[in-house]
Amino acid sequence: MPPPATVAVIGGGAAIGTFAASADPSLPPRTAAQLLVDLQTARLDGLSGTVVQTSDLGLPSLPNLGGGSGAADVMSLVTGDNTLRVWYSGPDKVRVALMGTLGETDVIRNGSDVWLWESEANKATHSKLSGTEAGQRHAMPNGVPLTPQQAADQALAAIDPTTEVTTSGTANVAGRDAYELVLRPRDTASLVGQVRIAIDATEHVPLRFEVLAKDSDKAAFHVAFTQVDFDRPDDQQFEFNPPPGAKVEESTELTPQQEAQQGDKARDGGGVTTVGEGWTTVAVAKYDSAAAPSSEEAGAAGLLKALPEVSGAWGRGNLLTGTVFSVLITDDGRVLAGLVSPERLYEVAATKAGK
Repeated sequence: MPPPATVAVIGGGAAIGTFAASADPSLPPRTAAQLLVDLQTARLDGLSGTVVQTSDLGLPSLPNLGGGSGAADVMSLVTGDNTLRVWYSGPDKVRVALMGTLGETDVIRNGSDVWLWESEANKATHSKLSGTEAGQRHAMPNGVPLTPQQAADQALAAIDPTTEVTTSGTANVAGRDAYELVLRPRDTASLVGQVRIAIDATEHVPLRFEVLAKDSDKAAFHVAFTQVDFDRPDDQQFEFNPPPGAKVEESTELTPQQEAQQGDKARDGGGVTTVGEGWTTVAVAKYDSAAAPSSEEAGAAGLLKALPEVSGAWGRGNLLTGTVFSVLITDDGRVLAGLVSPERLYEVAATKAGK
C-alpha cells in the first residue's frame, strides 16, 4: 500500500525505514538532484544487518478468526512490529530472515537455488532458476528486489511530475551518517503527506524509510536498520540444508515468457486496472462474488463483516480505512484501493472505469 520503495523491507540488504535519529551529523551539503544520482549509481559488494519495521496504519480492531492463527495473525504482520536479519553478498547471494511471533521465515538465494524456510510449519520450498534466469534476474520470486540498487530504482520509479522532491538535512541511522530525501505528493487529495528516505552518506544506499499521513508528524509506516555492516558476509550464510523431518517441496520458477502469458490472461480476465495517476491512483480489481469460497476466502468474508457497511450511487459494500489508504469492497465483486480518501473511491466506483 505505501509507495514501491516500501518493498525494500525484504530486499537483499536494501531494507529501509526510520528510527529516532541522534544528533544530526555535519556533512557537506547535497541537493536533492545529487542524492538521486547517488541512489542511481550506488554499488554495494556486501552487507549484513538487523532491521526493525513498525506500522501504525490506523486499522480497526478485527476479531480473531480461527484461533491463534489465520486472519488475526495475518493482521499482526500489518499492525505489529517485525524484526528481520539480512545478508547480501552480490545479486546471486541474499538471505532475509523474518523473526516474529509466527516463527522464523527465511528466504535464501544462493546462485540458481532459492529456498523458502518456514520454521513454524517445519517446511522448506525449493526453486531452481534456469541458467538464463540465474544470469539475468536480480530479484527474488514474485518481483521482490534482491539488491539495494533495485530498491533504490523502485523508489526512483515512484518519482514523477506528481511528486515534489526536496532534502531535509542530515541524520544518524544505526551509527551511520546519512542525508534525508523527502518526497511529497503535489496532489493534496492523497492521504500521504510525505515519504522520507535516509541515504547513507558513504555507501549511498537507503538506511531508513517512513511514510507520514497528511497533517501528521507521526510515521504511519517505518522501517530501519538498527545495526548494519558493509563487509561481505561469509558464504556459509547462504547455504541451506533442510533439518531432519522437515517437509520439502519443489517449486518451478516461471520463465519470463510464462509470466508474460499470465499477465495477458489477467488482463483478458479483468485483472487489476488503475484509474488516475501518481499518488491519487486507484487500483480496481474484480472477483467472483457468486463463486463458492475457499476456506481462506471464507475467513476473509468473516473479516469483511466486521468492517463498516457503506452505500451510495455506486452500490453497497464494506470499507477499510487507514491513516494513508482506503479499500472499498463492493457487493457486486469489485475491490478498489488507493492512498486516497473513501470519497475518492466512491467517485471512481461510480464511473465506467471503476466497474
